[in-house]
Amino acid sequence: MSVRNTVKSIQDIMRQDSGVDGDAQRISQLCWMFFLKIIDDQDQQLELMQDGYRSPIPEKLRWRSWASDPEGITGEELLTFVNVQLFPQLKELTVTGKQATAAVWSEACSRTLTTT
Repeated sequence: MSVRNTVKSIQDIMRQDSGVDGDAQRISQLCWMFFLKIIDDQDQQLELMQDGYRSPIPEKLRWRSWASDPEGITGEELLTFVNVQLFPQLKELTVTGKQATAAVWSEACSRTLTTT
């Protein structure tokens, strides 16, 4: 499936959610999801290519740990994870003494009220 079709499919699902209001919110929601997916893909490549590589993202917060399993968490359990664990812990991350990663997440929030 092309990226365009994937994004359209996700947007169609998001349009049904009362917590995501308008294209601006849909875009911000898509951005944090894509960001985490891309970071995780890059981490997996670096783990194979560089001895001793360690992701700055804790294992339980990595995309592959919570989002890649089609039978994984959904509904209220997913919302609780994103709002209570994922975003708060990402906001606290430091990378080599800097809060570079945390700055990305300082204003992030999930506007999704339902998951289908």
